[in-house]
Amino acid sequence: MLDAGLKTQLKAYLEKVTQPIELVASLDDGEKSRELEALLREIAELSDQLSYVRDDADARKPSFAINRVGTDIGVRFAGLPMGHEFTSLVLALLQVGGHPSKATQDVIEQVRNLDGEYTFETYFSLSCQNCPDVVQALNLMSVLNPNIQHVAIDGALFQDEVEQREVMAVPTVFLNGEVFEQGRVSLEQIIAKLDTNAGAREADKLRGKAPFEVLVVGGGPAGAAAAIYAARKGIRTGVAAERFGGQVLDTMAIENFISVEHTEGPKLATALEQHVRHYDVDIMNLQRATKLVPATEPGGLIEVQLANGASLKSRSVVLSTGARWRQMNVPGEDQYRNKGVAYCPHCDGPLFKGKRVAVIGGGNSGVEAAIDLAGIVSHVTLIEFDTQMRADEVLQRKLRSLLNVTVITSGQTTQVLGDGSKVIGLTYKDRIGGDTHRIELEGIFVQIGLLPNTEWLKGAVELSSRGEIVIDERGQTSVPGVFAAGDATTVPYKQIVIAMGAGSTAALSAFDHLIRTSAPVEAAEAVSA
Repeated sequence: MLDAGLKTQLKAYLEKVTQPIELVASLDDGEKSRELEALLREIAELSDQLSYVRDDADARKPSFAINRVGTDIGVRFAGLPMGHEFTSLVLALLQVGGHPSKATQDVIEQVRNLDGEYTFETYFSLSCQNCPDVVQALNLMSVLNPNIQHVAIDGALFQDEVEQREVMAVPTVFLNGEVFEQGRVSLEQIIAKLDTNAGAREADKLRGKAPFEVLVVGGGPAGAAAAIYAARKGIRTGVAAERFGGQVLDTMAIENFISVEHTEGPKLATALEQHVRHYDVDIMNLQRATKLVPATEPGGLIEVQLANGASLKSRSVVLSTGARWRQMNVPGEDQYRNKGVAYCPHCDGPLFKGKRVAVIGGGNSGVEAAIDLAGIVSHVTLIEFDTQMRADEVLQRKLRSLLNVTVITSGQTTQVLGDGSKVIGLTYKDRIGGDTHRIELEGIFVQIGLLPNTEWLKGAVELSSRGEIVIDERGQTSVPGVFAAGDATTVPYKQIVIAMGAGSTAALSAFDHLIRTSAPVEAAEAVSA
């Protein structure tokens, strides 16, 4: 199962295990059970602290527990945690084995202090780049608090269970038998949902912060670059982000980031955050901005109000709030989101194995999605609004070579159809002939571009007709002291490397603004006191 290089790496990691661990397998006579047993035996041989035990009592087969001997501490996987989940397996081995987590002490104490009994079940797919964060967060919680149990389940391997529980998107988390969350959530977000007083405590903490010299709103590539460039000037810098990493977290393969031949979005997002934390930057995660209040006088303080009721003040602001997936805005889309309507083919594609799906959009993202899905599902129908697909020709040639793909151009999706619990089809209008057609299917993957996250800025800064923040070549907005960068702006090309450059430009422009305004930050603090 493991090649020599991976074994060597894993053996080095397992040297950090300080507590004895049992790998307890529940197996049947199937091929996947034989693969799992081989994997667990290989892992157990890499450390004197690990041992392999077979106990077929668990109903899910193949599955296995990682238990700390003589304690109630452990986690469980149903399936083979390879692919994106191999890191989750390694971390589980280390944490059950006594190696400390990198979570902050405040977060660790929050988990340990949670009252009640919590049984979590997470359905994942091995191709899902969003799933490991959720699996790893819940695994850690089960290690820290004996009242928390967690099992991570490979949805593709337990298809009957997935269909019975109507799981049509990953990750999907059940808590005590009820749906708790769908999609990527961080450890802090999970805790916030369980600890109802966490939001109020965080808001009080934010209200007590002194004004910043540069406040970056948004934690994607543009925001990370802006924070680094500002912090390197030695000035007080803060980042308020709804989720650090932004849209990059939802990106599968990145092959055009100069000097890096290939990486994946979550890896890049982690590297961005680590780089920012290398400097003296105040990172305030899980913070959604709701209003921008410009300074009332030249050199005065700009205010950013947050959803939790707190507000932050700064002498300059860099807006880098990024963008999100554009929706079709047709009847049934909201009702059947995560019930057949999906936006991440890499994540949710394996759940539609052998089924019929549609891809909405004929750009690069849509055609790439159709190509990927064609290897999993029984049939793909790609619907493009325009008279022709807009994807690169090399992608179109590949798509045309696939026998289980139908391409419809000049098609306008008009409705998502469902039976009350899941998608059963869609209707589309032929924009040339005017006829309406119905397609029977089980899944719809929407790939029609991005929308800027700028609704909260209406009336505060100038926006384009598409809702993008209007900026000049220096990243300056219509408001003095407020700069912007990245996918939320009028920059013509929405690319990671361009966002990073724009973030750097905005931070340097903010610094230039600061040195040209007379009021020092100490005076600003005195005014706000």
